Amino acid sequence: MRKKLLVVFSFLFLFTACQNDKLIKRGDTVDVAFGKAMALYEEEDFSEAADAFDTVTRLGRGTNYGQEAQYYLAESYYSGRRYLLAASEYDRFVSLYPQDPRRQDAEFKAAMSYYHQSPRYKLDQTSTRRAIERFQLFNNRFPDSELVPEAADRIDELRNKLARKSYEAAQFYVRTDRYRAANIYFDETIDQYPETEWAERSLVDQIQTYITYADNSIIARQAERYSSAIETYEKFLQLFPDSEYRSEVESLHDEAQQKLAEVPTPKVSETSQS
Repeated sequence: MRKKLLVVFSFLFLFTACQNDKLIKRGDTVDVAFGKAMALYEEEDFSEAADAFDTVTRLGRGTNYGQEAQYYLAESYYSGRRYLLAASEYDRFVSLYPQDPRRQDAEFKAAMSYYHQSPRYKLDQTSTRRAIERFQLFNNRFPDSELVPEAADRIDELRNKLARKSYEAAQFYVRTDRYRAANIYFDETIDQYPETEWAERSLVDQIQTYITYADNSIIARQAERYSSAIETYEKFLQLFPDSEYRSEVESLHDEAQQKLAEVPTPKVSETSQS
């Protein structure tokens, strides 16, 4: 038993000693420290590599080693999926070394860092909006980059997520019979994200919402709201003349027109809002 314990302790001692040799020690020169950091990075030990490169950025400030370490510090965070830190370090790299040929790569990966932080549509979309801003900035700064098409695709994907969030907010208000609030969010989806599938669907649902709103309104407000349904139908035809929802909106349009024609002339006492 004692021999087994000695073997185990010997192995642990040798393993620890080997691990310690990989880490930067007090007195290591900047080139040695950078070499250790790169070794950790190549072994995909990104957490230890990030710590090591952070040390080198301070040891080698003003040197080529410091510049390389700053870039690979950001790369280590990115590869280790620590995206908030990665974005910050890529930005620091660009700020410190704006003429470095890797600037384009750094700015794209900074945008990608925010992209990776973008949550599902139901949650707060601050990172989504930040990612869109960064991809748009990238495309403006590097219009000839081969990464521009990918950045554009990411923007479309993220905008579609924002559109869905707005659309689902409208649906929530429809389900709770708050039609005025629902139409505000339908309008937001249509006006801000017209290229998305959710804008098309919003127009369809908005026609139905105006009809339902009118059905549940006092007589004095019905004509106005049935008319809004018809106006939304006309907007739909302008934006999506070949839509798969064409037959659905035609039926809704006919319903709105028929109900509008049947609205009686309101009495003076019925002119208050509902």
